[in-house]
Amino acid sequence: MTRLLISLVFSILMFGTSASAQQTSWVQVEAQPSLNRAQQSIRQYAANLQDVNGFSIGAGWYAIAIGPFSSEEAQQVLQVYRAERLIPRDSYIALSSDYQQQFWPVGANLLANPAQSTGQSIGQEETAQPDVAEANVPEPQVQPVVEPDPEPADETPREARASERDLTRDQRAELQIALKWAGFYDGAIDASYGRGTRASMGAWQEANLFEPSGILTTKQRAVLLQQYNSVLDGMGLQLVQDTGAGIEIKLPMGVVKFERYNPPFAHYTATGDVDGRVLLISQAGDANTLGGLYDIMQTLDIVPETGPRTLKNNAFTLIGESALTISHTQAWLKDGEIKGFTLIWPAGDEERRTRLLGEMQESFQRIAGVLDPAAGSDALQSIDLVSGLEIRKPKMTRSGFFVDRSGIVVTTTDVVQSCSRITLEDNYEAEVAASDAALGIAVLRPTGRLSPMAVAAFQNGVPRLQSDIAVAGYSYGGVLGAPTLTFGRLADVKGLNGEADMKRLALSVLDGDVGGPVVDAAGNVLGMLLPSIQNGRALPEGVSFAADAAAVQKVLEQAGVSTSDSADSTHMAAEALTRKVTKMTVLVSCWE
Repeated sequence: MTRLLISLVFSILMFGTSASAQQTSWVQVEAQPSLNRAQQSIRQYAANLQDVNGFSIGAGWYAIAIGPFSSEEAQQVLQVYRAERLIPRDSYIALSSDYQQQFWPVGANLLANPAQSTGQSIGQEETAQPDVAEANVPEPQVQPVVEPDPEPADETPREARASERDLTRDQRAELQIALKWAGFYDGAIDASYGRGTRASMGAWQEANLFEPSGILTTKQRAVLLQQYNSVLDGMGLQLVQDTGAGIEIKLPMGVVKFERYNPPFAHYTATGDVDGRVLLISQAGDANTLGGLYDIMQTLDIVPETGPRTLKNNAFTLIGESALTISHTQAWLKDGEIKGFTLIWPAGDEERRTRLLGEMQESFQRIAGVLDPAAGSDALQSIDLVSGLEIRKPKMTRSGFFVDRSGIVVTTTDVVQSCSRITLEDNYEAEVAASDAALGIAVLRPTGRLSPMAVAAFQNGVPRLQSDIAVAGYSYGGVLGAPTLTFGRLADVKGLNGEADMKRLALSVLDGDVGGPVVDAAGNVLGMLLPSIQNGRALPEGVSFAADAAAVQKVLEQAGVSTSDSADSTHMAAEALTRKVTKMTVLVSCWE
């Protein structure tokens, strides 16, 4: 019934002006991110529709389109096929200029010669055509559908077998790899052409309109490999010898170029629309050096945090995966030299990425020498850069403090909002155990084992006005690597509006200090430092507020956390106080 309907549609599409005066149009029904998926989909459409074609459209995508037509014909086909639900509702009109190389049908080139279409030629003499919307449309003449004949073979089966015997083992294996990639073979890559390989060859021949003999001719092998390698078209894959890094490897020089050396990396950056990058890794070292490189690379912005990763004594693999980027790093230690590479590629272009990665892995070779540690010494230096690469930075950092031996932390609520991940000291994952938005207090519980060097002891008496106090915190967001103490005085035991759960402080602090412990001269915790903006108003210089110790303990009690009190009022020297308080203070980071 569907074939009768399709013949009917093409019988009534016999009007309009000559296509030689119009832009060639197509009805694009689908686009796929890989040639394999596009070929599978196009076979389904071709079983029910005429004039189905496939074109590459760049960036690793492949379009399935019906045509060619004049613009009027394309609109008519789009309307009728949509109404009959033969094509998706989001199908649309495309132009020849939208397409690149044709991959289906095999050997066709309708972009250069639209008249090859199996339906009506665009330049066909126009014929009177009634409006399909009229009520009295005469019964159309149904035309039989003519299936195309298989393309004649370029060699007889005997000749094909003879040319096949001249293939090397690697060439035979490559054909199996191409058949597996095309979705026709699921056996082992053993370069042995048994029953499974022959069946897959026959299935591929039939799908590509060749006589299904199960023996690929010289021409058919070339077509299969062209399909397999077309995903790398435009990559400019070249064997590069980087003598500075001591590495030989195939690189996509059509999309990247050498930029600079920043030991231990040789940087190859993107040159066009494909946002791909390559790093070559080269340095002298041992197993400790390799482990340090493995750790450092996980802090880089180019390596997303999720993804499989393994570290061994003489090698590591580090894969980072995000919605936008996939980063693949491999490095090997041999004879006191660490060499490897990183491929950074856009997510969603998986077929091209995996093919390119395979070419890089297979071609990787060590040559003499390692990257000079002084190379690129005139490059921009920054604490936010490692060898010219940006380190991954949190969205926000604040301070907190340990309140029990299991690693429970008190901090401010503004650092735990809209975070995909929360860390303590950058290395320990944590989760929110409880919070009080009104007081601005959050309680964090580490997801792994954590043993603090010191925990808070809360003051259990009423502090004296104008007494000495101090705030411990990561004032500069962890840049200094350790918390600092800021000294001041207790200005009031309540807030400006008489809030009993707040204390007013006379001292100047920075945003990074917020969430840190406020302590008396004996090191007892009076409370937790609050943000400098209260109720939408910024506080004057030298004025700060803290959530009262009793309020903090109440939130902790609701979270099931027991705390310690202290009645010790012995004043400590500034150095001793600093050592005591900084041991309980922790950097809290919020990551996107």
